[in-house]
Amino acid sequence: MAEKETRNSPKDLIEATPEEIEKMKVESGIDLIVDRKKEMERVSREDRLARWVPKTQIGRDVKTGKETSIDNILEKRNKILESEIVDSLLKLESDLIEIGQAKGKFGGGKRRAWRQTQRKTMEGNVVSFSAMAIVGDRNGHVGVGMGKGKETLPAREKAVRNAKLAIQRVERGCGNFDCSCSETHSIPLIVEGKCGSVRVKLIPAPQGTGLVIGDELKKVLKLAGIKDIYGVTKGQTRTTFNAVKACFQALMKTSEVKR
Repeated sequence: MAEKETRNSPKDLIEATPEEIEKMKVESGIDLIVDRKKEMERVSREDRLARWVPKTQIGRDVKTGKETSIDNILEKRNKILESEIVDSLLKLESDLIEIGQAKGKFGGGKRRAWRQTQRKTMEGNVVSFSAMAIVGDRNGHVGVGMGKGKETLPAREKAVRNAKLAIQRVERGCGNFDCSCSETHSIPLIVEGKCGSVRVKLIPAPQGTGLVIGDELKKVLKLAGIKDIYGVTKGQTRTTFNAVKACFQALMKTSEVKR
């Protein structure tokens, strides 16, 4: 009896063409799982927006379709008090900043998204978790928020919600003299932001350069829709919280440019 042929072996993957690799993914169910997860997120978002009862005038205008642009709300400097407003007008992606550190030997440890703190009380130590989230549509809109809770998941939800409420518009362009194109792959001018001892300077870069900056700051720039940039950081940059806020502040200065 012939031995059963082994599918998706390392040799098959090396010799397979891109079309065959995609077929293997479909047969193994990886793409189906990813698509199912995206579908569940979309359904839960639509269900949440359907059950949403606006409490502010801006929310009522968005719910009825009278207001259809987030840029109009931001230009009027109206304060957004409901995260559903942003969910209705933008298709956002979210990510977490690694602001915490896991315990390790001799003071070392791996960076993680949760920052754990303790408060001394008569009953003992009360533990709380903090998280920092970024939301953006990769098309010129980004927000940064902080959340705190007794558990990790509530802290993340609060951080994402606060990031949506702090959404801002980023002016993109090409301010590098070596490129001088008309595409929106970088920023139009040099900007600088600061928070605490951290200083972050963002410099326009030509196409193909990529994001020449720290890994955590790359998350902010990617969700803002920026593809090429030079970055210069000074100060205690290991304090990731301050570094991200300084980068976000620098991006906000791009919207002060007169069109």
